[in-house]
Amino acid sequence: MTRRILVPIDGSDHSWKAFEYALETFGGEEVHVLHVVDPSESVYTGVEGGYYDPRSFEVAREAGEELCEEALDHAERMGVLETTVLETAVEVGRPTREILEYAAEQGVDQIVMGSHGRSGVSRVLLGSVAETVMRRAAVPVTILR
Repeated sequence: MTRRILVPIDGSDHSWKAFEYALETFGGEEVHVLHVVDPSESVYTGVEGGYYDPRSFEVAREAGEELCEEALDHAERMGVLETTVLETAVEVGRPTREILEYAAEQGVDQIVMGSHGRSGVSRVLLGSVAETVMRRAAVPVTILR
């Protein structure tokens, strides 16, 4: 039975490390690459309130598509596409929620993701997508730094 592995990517070195780990560890399985565009990053706030910038949103979505293409190219260079099915997707929403929903909808067996390794105040203020996914996922989660 083929296992389905989900690898969320954001373009960071940590997410690429997780992607490579997934391909090396789960070669021959089905690997899903997911990039989440957070619409709140396209909202600017100022003294007079906030506004939504649709062009910033489109740029972020296009960047997500490019990351998925990079993942396909990288897998091809690694020579794993002969045995490994690679699916890519770009979703819009809060990263934690979209990762968990995608995992449930696709019947994912495991999530492999990178962590930025924040600690202290920055972790408290910014939160940790990886930590929240790990706590809420219904499947095993492997986090790499």
